[in-house]
Amino acid sequence: MKETLDAIYKNGVFRPLKPPTMLDGLKVRLVVETPPESSTEDLLGLAAKVYDGLSDEQIEEIEKIALDRKDFCSQSEPPATKRGSAAGMQQP
Repeated sequence: MKETLDAIYKNGVFRPLKPPTMLDGLKVRLVVETPPESSTEDLLGLAAKVYDGLSDEQIEEIEKIALDRKDFCSQSEPPATKRGSAAGMQQP
């Protein structure tokens, strides 16, 4: 039987991220493979592809939305800090 498991190695013990589908106490052979690290070039290559297939107008609209932060949150200010109010009460 062959099963691929992701695990964390800590304090001398491999701990699977998901329960394996094997019998408890079964002797197994581990072949340890660390995940490949993404290089800066890999990340820049992925970033360059983010707009693939989009028109110039679509790209412009996306960038406009991304740069316009006024609607970033549903509320412009938390209720307790709105001008003219303290803890939700009106100031005279």
